[in-house]
Amino acid sequence: MDKDEWLKRAKDPKYIPGIYNYCDRWCERCQFTSRCLNCDLVEEQFGDLKENDEINEAFWQRFSEMLQNTLSMVKEMAKEAGIDIDAIDIDETCNDSEAIKKKSLPDLISHTSKNYAKSVEDWFNANDSLFYEKEDQINRIRIVSTRHNPDKEVADINDATQIIRWHQHLIHVKLKRAISSASEEASMDYPDFPKDSDGSAKVALMGIDRSISAWNILLLYFDEQKEPILKLIALLENIKNRVEIRFPCARDFVRPGFDEIDHK
Repeated sequence: MDKDEWLKRAKDPKYIPGIYNYCDRWCERCQFTSRCLNCDLVEEQFGDLKENDEINEAFWQRFSEMLQNTLSMVKEMAKEAGIDIDAIDIDETCNDSEAIKKKSLPDLISHTSKNYAKSVEDWFNANDSLFYEKEDQINRIRIVSTRHNPDKEVADINDATQIIRWHQHLIHVKLKRAISSASEEASMDYPDFPKDSDGSAKVALMGIDRSISAWNILLLYFDEQKEPILKLIALLENIKNRVEIRFPCARDFVRPGFDEIDHK
């Protein structure tokens, strides 16, 4: 596509300007593919995505509702397991905790989000067989009982796993961008202009919120993994608290399309 054609399409009112700047790049799960120029360009190479908009809106609505009840439930389960999510020190998991304690808040955010991505990878690598065992268990339930809903269980586990995996590295990437943008913004004098650092931090925070909900779902189905999963949730909570301290206006950032009342 040449420059003139791109500019012509960019001016089409059906597209929401800049919507792709503060999204999680998960087009297959987005409810605004029909309003996104970037998605249209992707479709030209990989096929139609728009037909899933309504399905994806329902998907995220369901997860949003679950998110409201997640934290209190997790804290209760953690308390039963003898884990205080609010008090746990994630720096204890670092190889050089003394060096980490000397770092600035942005450095800590970057370090811990990277550490989370690695911890997630380690957990899935260590528990690969867990999912095969669960599949066998669900198949047995299908045969011997009609009182359970194994299909829902499979869907819940698959959805939760997809969400965790998608945001595993994205959280760190978005926080790195937020920190970098904040450094550049420090030398600018545009107090009323929306900050890229807040927008990027908000995307990361949403990824953290969704990941916490997703881990809680896995916690419901893999009770034997209670302690390691709760520690991963505690890690996310700690990152979230630090991000909200460093970027106090991030939650209020209005992302084009996603956070605007009128989507039409």
